[in-house]
This record gives sequence, structure tokens and C-alpha cells, in this order.
Amino acid sequence: MPESPALPPPTAGAPSLTRRHLQRLRQMYRSAGWPCQDVLEADLLAAALLQRVPAAHGGETLRVTDAGLAALSAAAARHRAALSAHEALVRRVAQDLQRAGRIAWRGLSLRVPIGGVAMGVAPDSDPNHAPAQAQPAQAAMEWLASGAPGSAANPAPSRWHVACPDVFSVRHTSVEAYLEPVVHEIKVSRADLLADLKRPEKRAAYLAMGGACWYVLGTDARGRAIGSADDVPPECGVMLVGADGCTVQRPAPRRALERLPFATWMALARATPLPSLEDEDAQGALRDVD
Repeated sequence: MPESPALPPPTAGAPSLTRRHLQRLRQMYRSAGWPCQDVLEADLLAAALLQRVPAAHGGETLRVTDAGLAALSAAAARHRAALSAHEALVRRVAQDLQRAGRIAWRGLSLRVPIGGVAMGVAPDSDPNHAPAQAQPAQAAMEWLASGAPGSAANPAPSRWHVACPDVFSVRHTSVEAYLEPVVHEIKVSRADLLADLKRPEKRAAYLAMGGACWYVLGTDARGRAIGSADDVPPECGVMLVGADGCTVQRPAPRRALERLPFATWMALARATPLPSLEDEDAQGALRDVD
């Protein structure tokens, strides 16, 4: 496959391009080219990715140059490559869990209650106030262990969060107390990892779904790990996946969970788990016969 076009080098003195610059460039390509006259636009003009075009009425519009189109194409190619790497690692983790005797799901979407106490917010505080950042996910574990939601020990949740874990798995058992639900969050980009770590409510929702949460960190285009255990809060485990295999940098703390919440059971009932490896091998054998 031919190499993706690289971003054109900016002219002397022009700033480096960020995601916001590329977003504005895409917006300008889809629009009629009316200028916003802000700093982002000035940066794109300085980098020769936009060009001023005089209009008949005396004003001017903006047009994406050939260099701008090359930048958009390169950004799209990088995005597709990141998605492919992410999907490959998600599938690898799910298959490893299946080999360990677990049932795995991908693409779950579950509305999870998160109590105000769990998010580091006092019960009588403003619900619109930003939550405290002092280990809110760890506080969520303590809040969930304190009693059933709505009880005197555990007041009704003041927040809800839609959790979409990359991989959710349970043990293959008929005893509900032995399910040991676990969430695996897959990251193949450091920028994506850092953005995710700024959302403590997301980790709190994952911990509310299962008894443990793992961050599985891949490598960048140069084969370097995108992060380490020092980047991830201590309430989550960390695995590093590279060319040499998978390494556990920090085990995930486990919280006893006697039963899954009813909402989780309903989400699992509506979803379809990944087919077992034996089923895939059987289907492959049938294709070979054909």
C-alpha cells in the first residue's frame, strides 16, 4: 500500500498544526469558505493550507489549497490506521480472555448510575459543579461497597454515565457470585490515553460495571509503549502489549461483586457475545471444504 502523504512543512515562523487546526481545515473544505478571522485561521494561512480568494462583492473567501488537501488526506489515513490498530488489539484481548475460559462482549453500551459521593461531590453540593479529582474512581468503589443505591448508607445516584467498554467479560459459570466481571479498556494512542484519563467519571462507571478495570496499552508507530503504570490511576490495572507479548505492569485491584446489576444483565441479554474460538475454527473448516 502506498505511503500516506505527510503533512507539508510549515513556512518559517508558522506554528505546528494540532487537531483543532485539522478540524477547522475540514470545516473549511465542506463550507463556502467564509472566513472566521481567528488564530486558527491565521495559522492555516501561514502554513499555506488555506488561501485567500477575492470575492466579487469586495470581500474575500478562503479556499483549501492542494497542500491542505494533502494534510486532510494524511490525517484521514492516520485515523484509519489508528482504528485498525485499535480493533486488532481489542480482538486480541477478547480472544485471550476466551482462551482463559471467559465470555467476552464488545460494543456494549450501558447507562450506569454514579453516586455524587462516588464522584467526589458532597450530597448537598451543586450537581452541576465539577467533581473533585482526588481519586474519584476509588471513591466509587467505596461508594458501591457501602450498600445498595437508594439506601440510607448509599444515597440515590445524582449522575448517570453511558459506559462503552472496549471489552467486557465474565467467567463461564452458572454461579452468579463467581462471574468476576472485568472491563478492559484498549488504548493505542498516547493522546487518546491522556484524554481518557481526564474523565474520572468514565473509570467510575467501568468500576461500577465490574469488579476490576484494566487499561491495555499498545505501542506507537515506532514500537514504543504509549504509556506506563505511572500514567494510570492506581484503581486500575495496567498491561503493556508489544511485539514480545503482553506484560502486566500492575495488577488490577479486585472488588467483590456478588451479583451483576439488573441493568447490566439486560444489556448482556440484548447483546451478542463474541463467538467462541471453537466455533470460528469450525466455520473455517467448513469454508475449506467448500
